[in-house]
Amino acid sequence: MKITEAQNEVILAAADSDLIDKEFREGKFHIKVLSGFYGNARVSDNTFIASLGLCTIANLVGKHVVRLATDSDFIDSENVIYIDGIPYAQLAKIIE
Repeated sequence: MKITEAQNEVILAAADSDLIDKEFREGKFHIKVLSGFYGNARVSDNTFIASLGLCTIANLVGKHVVRLATDSDFIDSENVIYIDGIPYAQLAKIIE
C-alpha cells in the first residue's frame, strides 16, 4: 500500500503483494501493478480499512484488498471489474 497527497487529494494505492510488478491485460483493459505506484508497505487489514476511510481517491488491485473494500462498504461489488481474472476497483469521494 502507498498513500500520497496531490492537489488536495489523499490517494491510496493498494494491491495484493503477490501482484506487485506484474502486468495484466484483457480486451481493452491493461494494468501494470508497479511498486512505485502501489508501494511496498505491507499493512494489517485494519490499517488498510482505516486508510480507506481517510483517502479521497483509491486504486485497488487484487482479491484480498478489493474484498476488504467491498466487505467494508467502500466499494460496491457491482463496480468491480476484472482484468485477466484480477479484481480492480477505484474509489473517489466527493468532499463538500
